[in-house]
Amino acid sequence: MFNFNQSRKFLAIVGCALAGFLSFSSAYATNPEPVTAEVEFIAPVTITETNALQYGLLDVNLANTEPVVIAPNGNVTDTFNRVAGGTQAAAALTVSGAAQPITIVVDTILPGPGYGLGTFMCNYNGGADTLCGAPASLLGTGVVLGATLLVGATLTGDGTAAAGPADGSFNVTVTYQ
Repeated sequence: MFNFNQSRKFLAIVGCALAGFLSFSSAYATNPEPVTAEVEFIAPVTITETNALQYGLLDVNLANTEPVVIAPNGNVTDTFNRVAGGTQAAAALTVSGAAQPITIVVDTILPGPGYGLGTFMCNYNGGADTLCGAPASLLGTGVVLGATLLVGATLTGDGTAAAGPADGSFNVTVTYQ
């Protein structure tokens, strides 16, 4: 036999249980937590050349594989005595930006006629001389406002030098890491 009162009691118990379950499970979904998105903008790195890489006057007899090295501190290594005069000096650049770790890369190297350029060495803000010719070479721990970057390199003769100007070039890129 069907007992209407027992059915209502059963439905009331089941209904209360479902209502309690639904309110219990919805308690987790109605607990928002605001989260802050922190952002700080920094100024871009700027680079200004203050002195070109200078080899001065070199003997036109600079033979194949003969090197002349200008170190970041301006010291010259000229094993074959091919420097005939003029000014020898490392390139100097002024670097400015935020105090963040940086990467210094020398690339897009365009030598002049009669020689090649390679083995670029960098000295950032009076630190140690470090190879800077490979991408992602790290120099320094961060940009210092108005810091000096000195760049030296090895010029190697290819045996085809002719009298006259023979300027080359290269790019120096400084980026935040």
